[in-house]
Amino acid sequence: MKILLAGARGQLGSELAGQLEAAGFGVRGCGSETLDITDRKRVFEEVRALRPGVIANCGAYTRVDLAERERERAFAVNRDGPANLAEAAREAGAVLVHISTDFVFDGLKSTPYTEADPPNPLGVYGESKLAGEREIMERLEDYMIIRTSWLYGGNGQNFVKTILRHAAEREFLNVVYDQAGTPTWAADLAGALVGIIKGIGQGANEYGIYNYSNEGVASWYDFAEAILDEARPMGFRLKCRAVRPILTAEYPAPARRPAYSVLDKGRIKKTFGADIPHWRASLRKMLCQIAPGKKEGALA
Repeated sequence: MKILLAGARGQLGSELAGQLEAAGFGVRGCGSETLDITDRKRVFEEVRALRPGVIANCGAYTRVDLAERERERAFAVNRDGPANLAEAAREAGAVLVHISTDFVFDGLKSTPYTEADPPNPLGVYGESKLAGEREIMERLEDYMIIRTSWLYGGNGQNFVKTILRHAAEREFLNVVYDQAGTPTWAADLAGALVGIIKGIGQGANEYGIYNYSNEGVASWYDFAEAILDEARPMGFRLKCRAVRPILTAEYPAPARRPAYSVLDKGRIKKTFGADIPHWRASLRKMLCQIAPGKKEGALA
């Protein structure tokens, strides 16, 4: 089965491309410079040329704060891009696997969000991602929308690399402790997506929305503490002496974040047999991969 992968150069897309190839799939991986998903004509040309069985969309506008000023661009990528892919998938008879976010929720719950909980995004980023979900559902029956949270990986910029960079330069870090969610390693999510795509190839057709994150719960403060605890014995150069917990109100940002966005993974476990590691174990594995001496440009 041939797969068209949009957003193949990002931290999730690059992981997914490698894992799909290792699993024996024929993958056409396209970065935004090769396939601009906001260009409807280009999307149809690419899909018609390849005739994929699955289109996987890892492309997204993810600059949460900047989206408040770049609303038009955020909606072009996160709403119009998925709409284009959905229409092309329908014409080709392909299944669309699309990545969404916990930011579609307002964070007012105190128990994990299920796929059936009503979304209510707090900012432009979440609004644009929810709009993309709805565009897909209006245009296509054969889709898998995977909502995830707090994504990080060895490629690209993310919270883990930011903490390591700041910890190498500063003695103290201030990190928010009143927002709770679950860090998700891109390699684990990519593995789950490979499992879903294998299932599609074998005739699985339980389409719809699924949640996926690593197991467990953490605040951003907990996550930062764990990053440094795991990194110190691995040889990372760290100047930081302590992480200080602060309230969201003490760290003003243009975009509001959900205070609680833990995701319930029951459906993806039941349907695809997903074996989901705890976030701390996955963090340790990721840091081992980028530890000094293991990989050039680890903290670039």
